[in-house]
Amino acid sequence: MKKVTMADVAKYANVSKSTVSQFLNQRYDFMSQKTKERIEQAIRELGYQPNFVARSLKQKKTSTIGVIVANILHTFSTQVIRAIEDACHEHDYHVIVCNADDEPDKEKKYIDMLTAKQVDGLIVFPTGGNVDLYQSMVEAKLPLVFLDRIVSDVSVDAVLLDNEAAAKMAVNHFISKGYERIGMVTTSLIRHVTPRVERIAGFKKALEENGIPVCDDYVKGLEVEWIKEGLEKMFSLDKPPQALLAGNDLALMEILTYAKRNSLTIPTDLAIIGIDEVSFADLYHPPLTTVRQPAFEMGKKAAELLFEKIDDPDSRKKACVYRFAPELIERASC
Repeated sequence: MKKVTMADVAKYANVSKSTVSQFLNQRYDFMSQKTKERIEQAIRELGYQPNFVARSLKQKKTSTIGVIVANILHTFSTQVIRAIEDACHEHDYHVIVCNADDEPDKEKKYIDMLTAKQVDGLIVFPTGGNVDLYQSMVEAKLPLVFLDRIVSDVSVDAVLLDNEAAAKMAVNHFISKGYERIGMVTTSLIRHVTPRVERIAGFKKALEENGIPVCDDYVKGLEVEWIKEGLEKMFSLDKPPQALLAGNDLALMEILTYAKRNSLTIPTDLAIIGIDEVSFADLYHPPLTTVRQPAFEMGKKAAELLFEKIDDPDSRKKACVYRFAPELIERASC
């Protein structure tokens, strides 16, 4: 079957090829509504499919962006990806999503692959392990936005939660309920991942501001597979914590699993608050108090910043950090 060409569409719609090209590139300034309708009808009835590769070569744009998440298992990551995809759909962009598993080597491979595919820009949850590569992208004026994390010495717009405020909000809620022996568990701190470090800092500040001493035995930053062991040590103390803040959804899952296996009643034996609004929070028994990140708003903001950079790659605006406010959702676990 002969492939339908732009010339076929032009002939069918009784317009020039240049008019069809303008239509495909959404340049309608001097195009009547009737002309647009004829071209739309021609494309539909002939089954014409534009050659996007040829168009991208001509325009020096691929209408594609890359998103590299640090760990796609996080609820927050999937929510942000959905928001970015929605924004891209509105702007007629495609999205390639990659999962770095918090591994710098894997992240580098994905960055190399996406730049080789000539994506128009990148949104990255940086592992922090490829500083020279991030800097080289900035110097090459590749549109780049960081999400969820900051990399010091790399001047890139970043979109984050106000992490200290989120932890303080949870601690203050525990204290308002009468708890004093308060602990926090999060995932590994080895790479100094921004939200984890900032949330622990906020946790400690909130205790100090309320005149409660920080007990180092109650604060754990561990790889997921070691959290169970960390909790066993914590609850073998003469005075174990009465309340625990989960620094993210993966830590929350480990705390809930430990509580169930050890027949701890929530909140009678252990009060729990998790940072990240998980999908099962309302369904769990008892329902879980959480601190919500505005994930969709954050994803939308990151996409908007990237589109601005793509549209004006020579802009010399100073890099900014955009912080979003957390929200406490009170349920029965505290």
